[in-house]
This record gives sequence, C-alpha cells and structure tokens, in this order.
Amino acid sequence: MTDEYDWMALQKMAFREFASRLAAVTDWDAPTPDDDWSVRDLVSHVIEEQQWVPHLLAGRTVEQAANSITPLGDDLVAEWDLYSFAAAVAWHDTAPDTIVSLSYDRVAAHDYLREQVSDVAIHSWDLARAVGAPEELDPELVAAVWTVFEPQKDTLEATGLYAAPVPLSDDAPLQSRLLAVTGRDDRVAA
Repeated sequence: MTDEYDWMALQKMAFREFASRLAAVTDWDAPTPDDDWSVRDLVSHVIEEQQWVPHLLAGRTVEQAANSITPLGDDLVAEWDLYSFAAAVAWHDTAPDTIVSLSYDRVAAHDYLREQVSDVAIHSWDLARAVGAPEELDPELVAAVWTVFEPQKDTLEATGLYAAPVPLSDDAPLQSRLLAVTGRDDRVAA
C-alpha cells in the first residue's frame, strides 16, 4: 500500500503526544470528553489497546491474545511506559504486510498501525481536554489521522464507538474537523 505518511514515525509521535498529556494528570477521577469515562478509564483504555499489539502482531488470534492480557496495575504511568514500549518494539519488528487477526477482520499490519496511531492521537486530545493540558496536536499527525477518519465520516456514528459528528464548516481548522467527525467539539470550553 502506498501512503504519503511514515506511520512508524507517526506512531512515535502519537505516543509522545499521549505521554506528554499523561504527565499532566493530577486527578484520575476527572471527567473526559467521553461522558462514560474518567481520566483513569481513558488512560486504561489506551494502555489496554497497547497490551494487545505485540500479541496480535506475533500472529495470535484475538482469543489467544486475550489469554495473555493481564489486568493493569494501579500505577498507570508505569503501565503506559511498559506497554507502549512493548507495542513500539512489536511495530518495529513487524513487516507492514503481515496479516493481523483483529476482532472485526484480518488486516495488514500497516492498516492496524494506522488505526492504532489514530486511536492514540484522538485520545491524546481527550486526555489534554480532561487535564487542562495543551490541546493542539502535531499538524502532521492530525493530517495523517484525517486520512483514516475522513473516508469513514458518514459511518463512524453507526459503529457505536463515536458520538454523532459535530457540524463544522469546511474551512474550520483540520484538527477541529478531525475531532468533529469523531463526535468531539473543541469549541466547547473544558
């Protein structure tokens, strides 16, 4: 697959974006833009997603990987350090065309990487909003993640994973449009 973005570099960037917001957490019970999640829930979700990466990239099925996933400890910063590192190593060691079994399909590792980078990037903004950290994401990361979400903009809400898109004009900043297609409104004060 030809892609104008270096998704391995973007994976590192997304991890840095998330880690910088994680370092700003002072209230683990604070609300997030997702009404169902506290900061602890949001951070746990992102870490848990990273727990799966090495297992799935190693060729395990979702069922096999599930047997290897352990509950997170209380120190979520340490858990992030551990599992983000393990995921980064696995991405580095896996060929982009490796087929990965996910819960919804079998896809090339490159497509899984794009999905994972996008998830971490969006949740970096969520975490920033929740903890009062800087909300602006790296413009290159935003542009790349836009290429993942924009083609799905009419179907994201139907997945049940995203709120209804927020109406925005086409001349709104790209980060605002990206957040809007995932049901987030960065114009609303934190």
